Amino acid sequence: MPDEATTSLAAETDAPLDRGTETLDVRALGPPAPLTETLETLPDLDGTVLVQVNDRVPQHLYPKLADRGYAYETVEDGDRVVTAIWEP
Repeated sequence: MPDEATTSLAAETDAPLDRGTETLDVRALGPPAPLTETLETLPDLDGTVLVQVNDRVPQHLYPKLADRGYAYETVEDGDRVVTAIWEP
């Protein structure tokens, strides 16, 4: 269940949050686990928006998302980086 801060940051993106969201908190994972966990979660979403919570901008994730045809947007707030990922 996402906390209010995560939900608020996700709402700042262009993600279609009316589709529903699934939150994946990868802040405690060391590289490359955040990237791997995120990519493994995507095929099971079925129209839901994935909200990844990280402690850094997932720059290595962006080209992989683009290659797979996903839209994404990242919002930073202190030590919390929220990336919304969805199928356009």
